[in-house]
This record gives sequence, C-alpha cells and structure tokens, in this order.
Amino acid sequence: MGKKDARTRPEPDREPRSQYAALPWRRAADGALEVLLITSRETRRWVIPKGWPIKGMKPSGTAEREAFEEAGVIGKISGKSLGVFHYDKRLRTGRIQHVRVAVYALRVEQEAEAWPEMGQREKRWSPPAEAASLVGEDELRWLIDGFAPA
Repeated sequence: MGKKDARTRPEPDREPRSQYAALPWRRAADGALEVLLITSRETRRWVIPKGWPIKGMKPSGTAEREAFEEAGVIGKISGKSLGVFHYDKRLRTGRIQHVRVAVYALRVEQEAEAWPEMGQREKRWSPPAEAASLVGEDELRWLIDGFAPA
C-alpha cells in the first residue's frame, strides 16, 4: 500500500472548521420565491455566499457581510440558522479541510451596483427547486429545496 500524499490528508486537529453562509432570497414580481446562487472563484461551482468567522462579529453578521462582498446583496439577515451543511475545502497548501457551514436566511432588499468580488463570480436567481438542483452538496441541496421564509 502506498503512502497518502501529505497534501490531501485531512488535518484532524483542526476539523471541522466553521464557516457562516447566507441564503439570499427575494420575491419575484409575481410573488414567486427566488434564491440567489453564486459561483465559487476557483471551481466555478454553484454555491451560496459564505466565509470564515470574523472576530467580534456574530455568525449571522459574518454571513451578511459575505453576502455583500461575494454577491452584492443587502438585506435583513435572520438571527437563527436554517441548518448546516458540510463540504471539503482544498486549502492553498493543497490540504483538504472539512468545513461545517451554518446557513442564515437573508431577505434581499437591495442589490448593489458595485461590490468587492464583482467580476469574480456569476450570480443566478432561481426558484428553490432549480437552485437546489445546481448545487453539489447534498445537505445544501436539501436546505435550499426545503426553504420556506417565515
């Protein structure tokens, strides 16, 4: 049996790390529910805005900030998580990091004309069932497909 490449071995002392995400949503002109997906910068997969914890900021605040920085959306963030999903992130070192992501609903009230990661990602508003079919992580798919704003 060959030895595992050190770059692909998980780092058990740091797992799983936490991230916080926003599930941006709005009502279309006809009243239909839509959610926003963005592409990841490296792999161009469809995801939701998320990021690492920000010191001194609540998890929902981190999710709200990431939604603005990555997707240019501004609105009202829920203080309560919708649920969690897990994924494996390849770090710059090449190592794989297991990540647990808490998701917060963000009712979008405004879309900015300019934002920090504009031009680095694509955005797509879709009905939840369609958006769910586009994401790769099963747990995220279930969260989006079952989403019903309060």
